[in-house]
Amino acid sequence: MVTMDFWYEFGSTYSYPATMRIEPLADKAAVVVRWRPFLLGPIFKTHGWSDSPFNIFAAKGRYMWRDLQRICEAERLPLKLPPIRFPQNGLKAARLALVGEGEGWTPAFTRMVFTANYAEQKDISDEATLYAILGALGVDAESSQRPVRRRLRKRCARKTNGRWLVGCSARRHSRWAMNCFGGTTGLRKR
Repeated sequence: MVTMDFWYEFGSTYSYPATMRIEPLADKAAVVVRWRPFLLGPIFKTHGWSDSPFNIFAAKGRYMWRDLQRICEAERLPLKLPPIRFPQNGLKAARLALVGEGEGWTPAFTRMVFTANYAEQKDISDEATLYAILGALGVDAESSQRPVRRRLRKRCARKTNGRWLVGCSARRHSRWAMNCFGGTTGLRKR
């Protein structure tokens, strides 16, 4: 069976529909998905940006929101705009998702965080929001606070050094991922 690393950022708009539809499509194609949270902030900083390019370049931002609406309508995904803030800080959620990789709850946690952000207009950097999601999954929030900062920072730096940049013109995707996910960013086949 083929394994695919699915790279996503909790603050990324296009990661939302990809996250919500990846598993059924991967199951159909007999592909195992490894969920890989990372941070776009350090990548943006390498371009000299202190914010999302969708905020920096207004026309690009308007197009992205309309495109996200079309994708969500086509996929029947709930979407409430505007989100509480854009982009939201996904650092705490990414740290928790890293803990969940070893415990098996990362996919469900990830979908619930994206739902909280884009369908429920909740603050995903708020510990109360994240703890409620963990509680709904039956995960003890206190035991999930193991230090993962260094691991997340290393992952972001290691995976962006010229190999691919999600959301940037230098990204690389397999033909399979492009066909299955309509060009949605955040996918890499191994």
